Amino acid sequence: MTRSVGTFCELTILYEKDFGVFLGDPGDEKGVLLPKKQVPAGAKAGDNVRVFLYKDSEDRVIATTRTPLVTLEQPAVLTVRECTHIGAFLDWGLDKDLFMPFREQEGQVRRGDHVLVRLYTDKSERLCASMKVSSALTAAGDLFKVGDLVTGTVYGVNPKVGAFIAVNDRYFGLLPAQNMNAAYRPGDTFTGRVVRVRPDGKLDLGAERPAYLQMEEDAKKVCAVIEDFGGELPFGEKASPEVIKKEFQLSKAAFKRAISYLLKNGKVELSENSIRLLPDSDATTGPKA
Repeated sequence: MTRSVGTFCELTILYEKDFGVFLGDPGDEKGVLLPKKQVPAGAKAGDNVRVFLYKDSEDRVIATTRTPLVTLEQPAVLTVRECTHIGAFLDWGLDKDLFMPFREQEGQVRRGDHVLVRLYTDKSERLCASMKVSSALTAAGDLFKVGDLVTGTVYGVNPKVGAFIAVNDRYFGLLPAQNMNAAYRPGDTFTGRVVRVRPDGKLDLGAERPAYLQMEEDAKKVCAVIEDFGGELPFGEKASPEVIKKEFQLSKAAFKRAISYLLKNGKVELSENSIRLLPDSDATTGPKA
């Protein structure tokens, strides 16, 4: 029997043991173990069973009737169960957690994170996870049109380019840097709209709301934070992206747009090292009368 790990196949029950049954093609002398707890009720020698093949903790090929949360054909969002000195282990719905080496991670991965990964086989034919999912994504073609509301998962961030989004965890999408209104990290869920379908079928994305509404909302958020600081921020609009993300959960571009909006409407006063909320202002923003 020659079967590849990471695939589904239909195999015949060759013989039974106390701890399970062995599967293969009729005539095979040896087979792959399907543990007893996985054997369908009433199944007997000669019956066919659809199984998924992977390797157990002792590096032996083993069968399961369960369907894993991620397959070789389709990336999926998985939960990080544990982070160790050799890499991370993810819950993929099977008894043995899925290993993700450090070299296959994007950014810092923490226990409890939800990350988009693809499945691959390493040099020892063991199944592993990778956050480098671009090779598993495809162009959306004409599945979407401008204005469509879409959801997806962030799988990479380049401050100068934007956030890379796997729309429906399957299709290429890009949230350009100028359209970013929040600070994203791999694994974040994104909801927005299609602003352009490129000739190659890839998608350019924008905020879920119209830009002017999003700017107003961001400006309110900035005002509220300034109030928490007693009416004056101890840094100016040239603060680092890291500081802005920590205090406002906004990208630097969105923060600067919000500050410009507040300046235009007479809500704040700037100096090199501070931003002050004007005395007659509050967290409710809007055009001056």
